[in-house]
Amino acid sequence: MSVDLHNPIYNPPRVPFISIVHQDEGFLVLDKPSGLLSVPGRDPALADSLATRVQKQFPSAQMINRLDKDTSGIILVSLNKKVHATIASQFESRTTRKIYKAIVWGDVKGEDGEIDLPLALDQDNKPRHRVDYADGRPAQTQWHVLERLPLPSTRLELRPLTGRTHQLRVHMKAIGHPILGDEFYAESEALAASGRLLLHAEELGFTHPDGGDVTFRVPAPF
Repeated sequence: MSVDLHNPIYNPPRVPFISIVHQDEGFLVLDKPSGLLSVPGRDPALADSLATRVQKQFPSAQMINRLDKDTSGIILVSLNKKVHATIASQFESRTTRKIYKAIVWGDVKGEDGEIDLPLALDQDNKPRHRVDYADGRPAQTQWHVLERLPLPSTRLELRPLTGRTHQLRVHMKAIGHPILGDEFYAESEALAASGRLLLHAEELGFTHPDGGDVTFRVPAPF
């Protein structure tokens, strides 16, 4: 959950209240807007979340995956325990296929690459994370340049091979290209370049509980 404790004002978007991309008997595919928590925080002021909104309409709903508050894009929600276990196990075994879009600061050199840097919670700056060679957990991210933009900045396709907290955000900062508008990991011009974090979970593929591969896509709004 990505809430800056030094700036605790939480004013999530209300429209659309819920954006359903796909619905079947066992699960929902939702498009989460930037600025909305995936699940409620402990503080009553952080009670509004995608999970609480969905559960008002679907009481049995349970979040299968989550996104940072400021990241937009695809989230899966189960409607029964059997489906939840079936799909959640694919996230745990890293067999899902995830594609993100991001705009990062600077002109990224090269066209493709992979970042392999271990990550851990930054104990002195929670909830931020950091590269930690001593105690960090393995984390790998593949990147591909889609477009070179003014500022300068670069539009990237990001494929996380692992699912560490803040993985894409920390990895991009670590190679000198923080994601625009990232209030945790960007500074000065990179932070001011966007009013929101320019990171979006655009595509998610997995094995449907009934068998067969499925892929859902929600184009990035930037």
